[in-house]
Amino acid sequence: MTCCLVAVGGVAGSLAQAEAAPLQVGYSDWPGWVAWQVALDKGWFKEAGVDVSFQWFDYSASLDAFASGKLDAVTATNGDVLVTGSGGHKGVIVLVGDYSNGNDMIIGAPGVTSVKDLKGKKVGVERGLVDHLLLLNALQAAGMKETDITLVDTKTNETPQVLASGDVSGIGAWQPSAGQALRQVPGSRPIYTSHDAPGLIYDVLAVDPASLKAHPEEWKKVVGVWKRVVAFIEDPKTQPEALDIMSRRVGLEPAGYKKLLKGTHLLTLEDNQKVYERNDTLASIYGSTQNADNFNVKYEVYKTPQNIDTYIDAAIIHELAK
Repeated sequence: MTCCLVAVGGVAGSLAQAEAAPLQVGYSDWPGWVAWQVALDKGWFKEAGVDVSFQWFDYSASLDAFASGKLDAVTATNGDVLVTGSGGHKGVIVLVGDYSNGNDMIIGAPGVTSVKDLKGKKVGVERGLVDHLLLLNALQAAGMKETDITLVDTKTNETPQVLASGDVSGIGAWQPSAGQALRQVPGSRPIYTSHDAPGLIYDVLAVDPASLKAHPEEWKKVVGVWKRVVAFIEDPKTQPEALDIMSRRVGLEPAGYKKLLKGTHLLTLEDNQKVYERNDTLASIYGSTQNADNFNVKYEVYKTPQNIDTYIDAAIIHELAK
């Protein structure tokens, strides 16, 4: 998965594009974000009467571009929206596109068949990133503590090699690194995934508040297009075309991309109505984002707890439901 926590510097001044057209959106390689490519190729934004330009980035570069005021909006994890905001450039979550549903994994080395088998062992994971959070959830679910393992700080793209070396008994990684590890190490297996913790990692569209204030109707139209995107991808009759569009964007074969899509639970606008209900569980964007904030502060991704309410705006979702 392309989800990661990236520290960003402060940003001075207002968004340069606040009054410009088209709206500029940064997106990157994660199925729930590549899904927007369907709308782009099908011309649905033009049909909706909104002028919007999606710019392709490596994920962390998209966060940097948003933080520096070069974008009106960015696709990101809800936790990373907090990171960007803590650095001085806030984004407001106007749509929750999906949650990771298996593409993030804790993988056990050969012979490790459960999380409990990791007790007293070394686990490679990139400290402070979302799969570190996933690992903590896995340990808690197994009745264990972080002190029951030895955490080996490992870059996510290096986890397959570290698992293959035999130096660790498990790793935490997202796709495609997770898949690479499973292929490189025969006998390795997922022992806990984001499928076991739905809502732990939400993937969202975050808009600069200045742009949202200046172009409320335009952003309403952008979010409205998402309804067509999800329906087109989920419909068995049109899914092959959707997979062709999405796989071409990232240079994969449609059959391979279909496997990645299965690990991503796309959320309809109706689903968003439930996700935007305020409670402290992972079923709520409020509860999930508060959980991410607690994690970010504990592991010093940033020092000051964030005001979660200022990062979430349900107005468009509620308007579209009328």
